[in-house]
Amino acid sequence: MNNTILNILIGGAAGQGLQTVGPILAKGLVRKGFSVHVKQEYESRVRGGHNVFALRTGAKKVSAPCDRVDILVCLNKETFHIHQDELADNALVIFDQDWGIEYQRKIIIPLDLPGEKITRNSAAAAVLAGLIGIDKNTLTGVYKDSMGEKKAYKNMVTIDAAFAWLYENRIDFSPLPQIENPQSNLLLTGHEALAIGAVSAGIKFCSYYPMSPATSITQTLVNYAERMGLVIEQVEDEIAAINMALGASFAGAPSLVATSGGGFALMAEGVSLAGISETPIVIVIGQRPGPGTGLPTRTEQADLLFALYSSHGEFPRVIYAPADVEQCFHLARKAVFTAERYQLPAFVLTDQYVAESFQDMKPVDMEKLDSITKPGAGASSVMLPYARYRITESGISPRLIPGLSENLVIGDSHEHTETGHMTEDLALR
Repeated sequence: MNNTILNILIGGAAGQGLQTVGPILAKGLVRKGFSVHVKQEYESRVRGGHNVFALRTGAKKVSAPCDRVDILVCLNKETFHIHQDELADNALVIFDQDWGIEYQRKIIIPLDLPGEKITRNSAAAAVLAGLIGIDKNTLTGVYKDSMGEKKAYKNMVTIDAAFAWLYENRIDFSPLPQIENPQSNLLLTGHEALAIGAVSAGIKFCSYYPMSPATSITQTLVNYAERMGLVIEQVEDEIAAINMALGASFAGAPSLVATSGGGFALMAEGVSLAGISETPIVIVIGQRPGPGTGLPTRTEQADLLFALYSSHGEFPRVIYAPADVEQCFHLARKAVFTAERYQLPAFVLTDQYVAESFQDMKPVDMEKLDSITKPGAGASSVMLPYARYRITESGISPRLIPGLSENLVIGDSHEHTETGHMTEDLALR
């Protein structure tokens, strides 16, 4: 086993706490200076099934998962049987004492460790943390930061007992080499980074109808809504979502919608409206396997042509496809800039893997980042009489915001003149 890079897999049923202990362990590793990549797999159900939190970590940058498992943490018996063929030579398996699993290198966690039954996943997390080199103070600090003092306190008794048990039993395992002066990196999923990037670029409005895996974008945006002056609106369907966002954009609020394949199918007419009215909008499509409902929580990259050719008529659009967390941040910003500058729909294509994989990322100095030029800022320099769709040498028409100047701003979904009035004059085509 190469302990400069470790591949850890935590498996169990929905409801057993993978979404709690997994990110806590990942944050602990990042605080110790290690690079982390996490792939998540889960079924479309609240309880039961088989979910996976696959964590790869090392002193050097890691940016992709690995099929080999060095440490397998079983929160239920089924996990061992599902993943035993992935175990590396000399791998460790951690599980509860009453499961009767036969394996040459195993750590059997006693069920009589102090603490509540609900905190047993914390016992496994603490044993794993101690093995790989996360000290108890770091682990408890992450618990408190993630849960708050009151909720974290329930886990402290179990964590203390697990570290004491690990010390007494002296497991034969070499931890990761400690890093001197570790950097304070961030740990983000792709969609968290995308949402933060969009906000940093100037997004002020988001309307959406929940659909996996895109919903995690809006969940992140909600956390910044009050602080950054955002409006986040959950609406009745995706048709309303895109039309509301276009209305907000027309009124001067840089806007974003987030959806998946089936939801985007309902947005096709709205995208065409954005095209002819030259209204900027950012559209994030979190791809998932189709057709139909397909596999809501799995990953696939099959909607590029759908995004490229959706909607009737021909008009310009831009599509970005980030491949990792850092690209999610920077391409989200680029999508906002592109949409606002060229007054068109800008797409960001993600998928469940990119959207929900965790990666460490160097902090970004937000003070040094550019933000978009405020819509309508050039009102004093426009050619009069004002024409919303004036043909210019650059191909970009002057865009003003209704009510912010004395100029009349007219937009139309019909074929229109330079001033925005409806026409059927074929010479204008």
